[in-house]
Amino acid sequence: MKIIFLFLSICFISKAGLAQGHSPEDAANHVGDSIKICGKIFGGRFFETSNNSPTLLNMGAAFPASPLTVMIPGTVRSRMGYAPEIELKEKNVCVSGKIILYKEKPQVIVYSTSQLEVSK
Repeated sequence: MKIIFLFLSICFISKAGLAQGHSPEDAANHVGDSIKICGKIFGGRFFETSNNSPTLLNMGAAFPASPLTVMIPGTVRSRMGYAPEIELKEKNVCVSGKIILYKEKPQVIVYSTSQLEVSK
């Protein structure tokens, strides 16, 4: 009976950890994987005049030391109804998506607003 309880406890703890998501520092270990990453947004920048007008958010630390960049294309940003580089700064956010490398740094591209969850 104790073994069954121990097994169920471990399973519950494992699932609870996954529900929270991975840390931004762990993103480099998951390149190519589609996962959920949760962390604080330390800042960002909107590139209004460049191709596709992307917004880049620095998760986990300020630029250039951020372990993960969240890239929001202009087409997605326009559906958000707010400026994410301003509204999400200093907030804890979870982003779901595939981890890719851009200039040797982990990045997630947001294709839908449903990929972002802001902690309350």
